[in-house]
Amino acid sequence: MTVDPNAATQSWPSPEPERRPNPARYLIPALVAAAVAVALGAYGKVHDPAGTAFNLAGFSSTGAVKSWLASAAFLFALVQLVSALMVYGKLPGPSWSSTLHRWSGRVAFLLAVPVAVHCLYALGFQSYESRVLWHSLLGCFFFGVFSAKMLLLRWERLPGWLLPIVGGLVFTALTILWLTSALWFFRTFGVTT
Repeated sequence: MTVDPNAATQSWPSPEPERRPNPARYLIPALVAAAVAVALGAYGKVHDPAGTAFNLAGFSSTGAVKSWLASAAFLFALVQLVSALMVYGKLPGPSWSSTLHRWSGRVAFLLAVPVAVHCLYALGFQSYESRVLWHSLLGCFFFGVFSAKMLLLRWERLPGWLLPIVGGLVFTALTILWLTSALWFFRTFGVTT
């Protein structure tokens, strides 16, 4: 058998080159995060604080309502952290870890929204002491980075490190928010309802 060197060779479909995502596409969530954080901060700064936005029956003050809602949100954020470690294989977990992660995040966010609305509407962005300034800054940052995380969840081919970093920022911001508000309230006024 002889081989004709001039014969046309069979062309095999060449594998598509692995396309690396353009890092500039991550600029969109970063810009959205910055816009949300700045918009909340600007609104909180220019808005004339109303003093109170809501109160729930059974609670002695709006501070108690906010502290308990924030504590519940923080508890669900802890569930988020543990379930994320299960989803990423860092901890053993059941097959429904991802469902637990999604739903605990939804509940944590829904609990945090009325707290944020009250903070923005009733108190505004304040800076009369360092604890309050950090709380105001991190409240704006939390909702900004949360917005970025929600955008990134819908994108394919993310680097494996990106979502855990952004999720870690969300968790860290919420933790410090809880420390500078609910824990401070409970230590100052006692664990009351």
